[in-house]
Order: sequence, then C-alpha cells, then structure tokens
Amino acid sequence: MKKAEIKNLIRKQKIDHTLDQEFYVNDEIFDLDIKNIFSKQWVFVGHVSRIPNFGDYFLFNIGNESIIIIRDRNNKIHAHYNVCRHRGSHICLEKEGNKKLLVCPYHAWSYNLDGSIQSARMMSADFDKDEWKLNGCNLQIFEGLIFINLAEEPNSFEEFISPTKKFIEFHGLSNAKIAHRQIYPTNGNWKLTLDNFHECYHCQPSHPEYCSVHDPEYIIAYGAGNNTGPESEKFNKILLDWNKKVEDMGHVVGEYSETEFNNYSRSAERTPLKEGKYTETKNGKPIAKLMGKFKEYDRGYTSVGTSPFNSLLMCNDFATLFTFIPKSTLKTDVELMWLVHKDAEEGLDYNVDEMIWMWDVTTIADKRIIENNQKGVLSNKYKPGPLSQMEKGLEKFKNWYLKQLDLVLS
Repeated sequence: MKKAEIKNLIRKQKIDHTLDQEFYVNDEIFDLDIKNIFSKQWVFVGHVSRIPNFGDYFLFNIGNESIIIIRDRNNKIHAHYNVCRHRGSHICLEKEGNKKLLVCPYHAWSYNLDGSIQSARMMSADFDKDEWKLNGCNLQIFEGLIFINLAEEPNSFEEFISPTKKFIEFHGLSNAKIAHRQIYPTNGNWKLTLDNFHECYHCQPSHPEYCSVHDPEYIIAYGAGNNTGPESEKFNKILLDWNKKVEDMGHVVGEYSETEFNNYSRSAERTPLKEGKYTETKNGKPIAKLMGKFKEYDRGYTSVGTSPFNSLLMCNDFATLFTFIPKSTLKTDVELMWLVHKDAEEGLDYNVDEMIWMWDVTTIADKRIIENNQKGVLSNKYKPGPLSQMEKGLEKFKNWYLKQLDLVLS
C-alpha cells in the first residue's frame, strides 16, 4: 500500500468501531507497526533474575532484530544487537545460555561482554577495533525490570517511567525472582491480541476463573484495567472504603491514566480483589511471602500498563508480568513471567501451579478467542463492528495507535 492510501485508511476509521481489515492482515502495515511503533517504545523484556551469573544471557527477538541481553563479570547488564560487525552473522544462536566471550560462529571474530572486540583474525594493520564493536541497544533497568528501546534517539526513560513509578516500587520487584515463565504463541495480529486484552466484555462468558477472584462490579467498570467500562457507583463505593483502609496501612492507593494520546499509552491503578480474596489463586488465599513494602495483606491488586506491549499485574505476594511480542502479521507471542520474593522457596513458600493457575487458564482461553477472531477477520464478510460500553479501553488503544501511525506517515 502507498503512504497516501494508508493515511486515507486511517482517516476513514469510524468512532467506537473496530479497525478495518487491512490493519489486521496487511504486511506493509505490520512492518510500519514494528519499525515506527514498537521500536520507539520502552518495552519490558525480562527480569534481572533470569541472568544471575557472569556470562548468562538471553535473546529477545522482534521482527528482523535479535537482541543479546547479557551480564558481564562486573555485574553490569548489556544489550547488543546480535549482529557480527564483520559480515552480519548472528553471534548467539541459542535462545539463552552462558558465554564468557561472544564468538561469531562464522569467522570467529570475538567480542567481550561489553561489546568491544577482543579479536578479529587476520585483519589489516590499520584495523581499528574501537570502530567495530557490537552495536548497542538502548537499555534501562528499573526495579529489576529490563527495558529496551530500539530507537536511534529514544524518549527519556525517566519521563516514560515516572507516572507509574510509585505503583511498581511498592511491590519491590528488584528483590524478586522469576518463579515461572511461559510463552503462549498466538495466531493473531498483535492489535487483535491487544484488543482482547483491553476489554472485559468477554470476561464473563469466557473467563470464569478471572471472574472468581475479581468483583463483578470491577469487571464491568475496570475489567481490563483503568476504567475500560461504564462507571459503577457500587464499585466506586467499594473502592472508596478500601482506599481509606489501605491508606491507614501506609500502602499505595490511587490511579493514573494518560490524558492525551501522546507518545505513551500508560496506566496504573490499585483496586481491591473480590471480597474474601487475598490473591489471584483458586481459593483466594495467600501463597507466598509478602513482597516489597507491604506490611500485611490489603487484598489489593495493582495493574500497571507501561506501554501497549506490557502489563504488570501484581498481588501482594506475587506478580504476573505480560509482554506482547509481534512476530509476524498474523502471529504474536504472549510471554508471561511470574515473580515472587527472592527469598521464597518453591514447595515451602509457594506452589507454582497455584500461582500461575488463573492467568495460565485465562491466557490459554484468550489464545483460542484471538485465533478465532483472526480467522473471522480474514473473511471477505468482515467489516468493523460497533463497540459496547465495556470496550472503552479498546477505543482508547485504537485512537492511540492510529495517531502514532499517522505521525510516522506525515
């Protein structure tokens, strides 16, 4: 599609309706999404506990890019493009592992873990090692969370993280470790995947597990987080009473939402779980050590969206972190990572099956829903349908997305 055609397509999108088919199936639009939207975001890609030792690394792959996240002997974490500076071969071929030296498997150029060249065999006498170090990727670590940004000149990380800081810090994720990590490959466009995540209109018919731990009024009003549905006076009263109790405990309360569709799409809020539930387990009972600054269980639930590609959903005793990774026009990986207190012992302080239960079954159900949705969107009979009152979050995400795409085409 030509630039003018895409711009015209953006302008014809109807308010309170889903997007036209092209946005979910067109390869050129997908490429624009990756290069100009995903690549300009600070995206959470892992936790420092995944690479605890000198030489530990993992790869983060997005589009045509592969990023090496690695810890050096001085305990510093680096992010490098997985591209040898000689003739461009990938250097690390396994998804994760340990390397004391990064050696290209093609011609054996070797790099120190900070990206500098250690050896480049048989090069000319005037070869300048400093000129040919690995290309670095922008990296920031906040509360143990590893963020990368693929832009040449990224937005300020401090500006990006500041609105959600207090919500994340209270959970003490820097003193956490990964208890379980899982990827759910989903045959659907990344926007269909996020459309599903930004509304809870489907929660009651599709997610009885989620509904068993969250108040029905919360599901109507907040559902997928940050006022994605119609206002509920009943839940407002529940929230007001809970806020007073939680403030008396010295715990964080409140919420944050973007007022304009600018570079970011961030949100945060603390809300109570269903009456009698202390955490997102089947019986609602605590299962692990309290995290962060919590002095006692407040039955609270912290939902933070740092970008459209990440959601941090945190109970008092464990956290479930989401990363949505567009793989191709019709494929998206949904990566979930569960964190517990760094001193918690599996089998003694927590049970993995109990901890992952709710979001595991919910994400498996979402995978099925999204894939069925994508099949229908591929039909010649698909046309954008009207959104319900419980899909305000979807409309907000759509408006943000269209503005970002329009800006890069201007």
